[in-house]
Amino acid sequence: MLKSASLDYIEFSLLALLNLAVKDEKNKIKIIDAGALEPLISLLWSGNSNLREYATAAFLTLSASAVNKPTITASGAIPLLVEVLRDGSPQAKIDALMTLYNLSTHRENLSIILSAGAIHPIVNLLRSCKKSSKTAEKCTALLESLLGFDEGRNALTAEEGGVLAVVEVLENGSLQSREHAVGALLTMCESDRSRYREPILKEGVIPGLLELTVQGMPKSQSKAHTLLRLLRDSPYPRSELQADTLENIVYNIVSQIDGEDPGGKAKKMLADMVQVSMEQSLRHLQQRAIELQADTLENIVYNIVSQIDGEDPGGKAKKMLADMVQVSMEQSSRQLQQRTLVYTPTDLRLSSNVSKVSSK
Repeated sequence: MLKSASLDYIEFSLLALLNLAVKDEKNKIKIIDAGALEPLISLLWSGNSNLREYATAAFLTLSASAVNKPTITASGAIPLLVEVLRDGSPQAKIDALMTLYNLSTHRENLSIILSAGAIHPIVNLLRSCKKSSKTAEKCTALLESLLGFDEGRNALTAEEGGVLAVVEVLENGSLQSREHAVGALLTMCESDRSRYREPILKEGVIPGLLELTVQGMPKSQSKAHTLLRLLRDSPYPRSELQADTLENIVYNIVSQIDGEDPGGKAKKMLADMVQVSMEQSLRHLQQRAIELQADTLENIVYNIVSQIDGEDPGGKAKKMLADMVQVSMEQSSRQLQQRTLVYTPTDLRLSSNVSKVSSK
């Protein structure tokens, strides 16, 4: 019936196949073995949006089977799925993305997906979707894999708003999405730090990274710390005995920005960055909190301290908070006196991030 001249029959056949394949691994394999791929491929070319959408949904379901993935790849479906991702209906685009993600678990398929020009439509979909959605999660997961290739990194940085879209997921995505986002940016920076450091920094990644070092899952926290170290750019040698603390990392990044009244402006920028990070942290915590009591910065530090040391966590939290601020300010003042800084009016989106948080 998939090869019928009747559009109604084809639509009924597609719906029947979907019903048979959903949550049934054996049926997924039998449908492919029965020769369904050829007519499904032809339907991806169809001018009928409904049939094209149903055919894409069928590929999504069938590609969930590990046994089917090599056969689907060999059929030449990947370039057609990228076309659907580029100009299909909203639902067809999402299904095409999910299918490509399923197929990407076979690493040899990544180069085929890249060659089909997938970066552009993935970025477009990522920019338009809600950053905390499942769609954003799959977009960033697929991008993280594709950025393992030089072709993928080139395509993302050439795409207007490409890096920014990933940074926005890092700031506002689900926990899993944020892990993929920081992983994608880390992959770029590790591959060629001198090339990708500036494109990442100029999109204002620092506040989101700071928050992720505290709020993220263990892997996310580790990746965020590593990325912060890579984004630091100091021409001065560091003592082997000097701790590679978060405050040092942030200071070395901030010190590149402003040479006019460096003491005051660097301190203010550092304070703004901390303020953005903490306010974002509070907002996320309040949304997830079971109780109505608002979390304060002191409560956040208190919770961290109480996990480390159960003795007088309240007093130790206050002392830790005071010590962090004192150490950060002293280091900033001492190091700024030793450096000659060149002013570049790059705001790293800090001021815009602060105004966004303040307006909420």
